[in-house]
Amino acid sequence: MTSKRVPLTDASGDVRELTSSDLRRFKPAAQVLDPKLYEGLLDLNAQARRGRQKAPTKLPTTIRLSPDVMAAFKATGAGWQTRIDNALKDWLKTHSPV
Repeated sequence: MTSKRVPLTDASGDVRELTSSDLRRFKPAAQVLDPKLYEGLLDLNAQARRGRQKAPTKLPTTIRLSPDVMAAFKATGAGWQTRIDNALKDWLKTHSPV
């Protein structure tokens, strides 16, 4: 008795909703990938995780900023949060926070 498996994608390439039967047939990546490729994926995952800072120099916070301020800093690209921090430090040199 052979069971007819329904393709995971339709004619346009869209993936259909997976069923529990589909998931049971999945195998761990280590079993189906070339060993070198799998090791490379593990290395990428290890590099992507950031460990705890040995001596945290900044504190996490939530702050509300006006949309134009956010847009201006985000438009400068990566590191925009550091630039906001630097702008506030510069402001504190000549102003009091109260």
